[in-house]
Amino acid sequence: MNEDNRRPIVRRENFHSAIIAIALLFFLILISITFYIFHEGYSFRDALFFTIITISTVGFREVHPLTPSGMYFTTFLIIFSFGIFAYAVTTLTRYVVDGVFRNYYKDNRVRNKIEKLRDHVIVCGYGRNGQQAVLELQDHNVPLLVIENDEPTIEKLRTSNDILYLFGDATQDHMLDAAKVDRARALISTLPVDADNLFVVLSARQINPDLTIISRASNDNSDLKLKRAGANNVIMPDKIGGQRMAKLVAQPDVVEFLEYIMLQTSDSVSLEEMDCYDISDKFNGRSIRELDVRNESGANIIGLKREDKTFLINPLPEVLLTRRDRLFVLGTKKQIARLKTILTGKEHSHV
Repeated sequence: MNEDNRRPIVRRENFHSAIIAIALLFFLILISITFYIFHEGYSFRDALFFTIITISTVGFREVHPLTPSGMYFTTFLIIFSFGIFAYAVTTLTRYVVDGVFRNYYKDNRVRNKIEKLRDHVIVCGYGRNGQQAVLELQDHNVPLLVIENDEPTIEKLRTSNDILYLFGDATQDHMLDAAKVDRARALISTLPVDADNLFVVLSARQINPDLTIISRASNDNSDLKLKRAGANNVIMPDKIGGQRMAKLVAQPDVVEFLEYIMLQTSDSVSLEEMDCYDISDKFNGRSIRELDVRNESGANIIGLKREDKTFLINPLPEVLLTRRDRLFVLGTKKQIARLKTILTGKEHSHV
């Protein structure tokens, strides 16, 4: 079996083994009680007591004298029950010691939180690319959940209280349904195999036609297939990495400057986008100059996206704003929050 397609099932095996152990023990006790009641004439209380002390081999004498056939039955009961009882105790102990019960309880709590999710982002795969995507989404306070099929990775996610997760194969429709893809705002597929990403994109697009889908691709001809399948954007990490290395030779300062702006996660300067749909009436249809952005907030408007999806880079002060525009603003989180307050007239936290 391919390592990438192997499904770790240790936790499920422990759970199933515990169920089987309990079922075997219960069945053996039921058979024994029935025999002692109907064949030996014991009361239910005496039959239960004698069965338990026999199975557990504590060494007490019989409750009432046994018939010859009763002795034979008890002999075989001791032989068979010894193994079953030891198996049940060992399995249940392992079930508790291995943390399966604890994990089962925590997984249920996570699933209950997922049931309430709306307008969230689904990240399929928690490898290097998936982890970076999650960190960036967390930095922008975007609700998210991760679908991952690697057991050790899931164990790490269980230790995190701020990442929701699902253990399973993201290429399966039922996993996307469990992740509430029909209520999600976006899906990021970072699986290492292009064919798996293709399955995820196809399924997600069919379930939610309005979903924003970003997919990873490794092969040169996979990006077109993924876009035809429904991906809005396709990222090729290897290609981008090569371009970045070449840029660092040709234009090193430009690349480092842009990376410094784009990858900041602290209170230092960052580049953010801002919708204008809820700007106050006094700024709707007015020019950037009238905002007096730099003096009032300390932030800078370095770009603007119009309703027709055209971009204005470094827009002139005379450019008029409308509620259908999207701004690209450079500044600290505090400065950007101040600009949002000026535009909308509402307080915005910069934390």
